[in-house]
Amino acid sequence: MAVLSQSNKHKNFIYDRAKHHFLGNFPSVLPIEQAYVHIGMFLGWICENDLYSDFFEEEAALQILRFRRRQISCSILSAVWDGYLGSELFNEEGNEFCQYYYQSGKYKKDYERTLAADLPSIYHVEDNWKNYEKIARKISARYRKWKQGITGETDADENEADAS
Repeated sequence: MAVLSQSNKHKNFIYDRAKHHFLGNFPSVLPIEQAYVHIGMFLGWICENDLYSDFFEEEAALQILRFRRRQISCSILSAVWDGYLGSELFNEEGNEFCQYYYQSGKYKKDYERTLAADLPSIYHVEDNWKNYEKIARKISARYRKWKQGITGETDADENEADAS
């Protein structure tokens, strides 16, 4: 078995794609753009926390700036990249956090609890800055715990993260 070098560890790994959502179990009453919202909210947080790669910065500098200025929404940020969330968009730390949080399903659980608890599905979450700020606080709390090496989840952790 080949061992990947640190620099190639995350090369071309796909974490998520909007098309897998809208071609799957997606509510037919919603516009396809709703499949981009949860991906865009995570990608937006990555942009605001400088966890993106040099490649992404070179290719998307204008979108990053416009997102930070609140000139484009989360779904538009995601749609510009065709709903794609892949390893080459993140720097090393961004990929490590993405593996821990996004790939493991923790992000989806937090997204459901934080934004979709009273909705028919995660695809019904409105793409607005109020919702983005809610999930960004949650992601930031998870990121801080991850950086501190606290990765186990207990009910107390869930309640604490929900309160942030």
